[in-house]
Amino acid sequence: QVQLLESGGGLAQAGGSLRVSCTASGSSFNNNVMGWYRQAPGKQREMVAVISEGGSTNYAPSVKGRFTITRDNAKNTVVLQMDGLKPEDTAVYYCAAGPNVRFLPHWGQGTQVTVSS
Repeated sequence: QVQLLESGGGLAQAGGSLRVSCTASGSSFNNNVMGWYRQAPGKQREMVAVISEGGSTNYAPSVKGRFTITRDNAKNTVVLQMDGLKPEDTAVYYCAAGPNVRFLPHWGQGTQVTVSS
C-alpha cells in the first residue's frame, strides 16, 4: 500500500511564503510524476505543479514564477515552495503521484493553505 504523507502549509499573509512537503512510502510503485494539486471552496481541483523523476516541471500559469517544485528521488519526497502568496492561493493542497499526469492513482490527505490579505 502506498501512502503520501504531506506536511507544511498553514497560514500566511499576502506576499509571504509557505512550503508544503510530501513523502511517499509503502510498496514499490511507479512515481515517475509527483506533484501538487489544490482545491479551493466551491471550485474544482486544479494542477499547481508537477515534476517528473528526471526533473521536468510544469506549472499552472497562475503560480509560475512564484512557486517552485523540487523532488528528491532517493527520499521519494516532493516539495512545493510558495513565495509571493496571494489570497487566491488559499486552498487545500494535495500531493499526488503516479506514472504520468493523466494517471495519478496515489493521493495524500491534503493540507490547508490559507493566505490572508
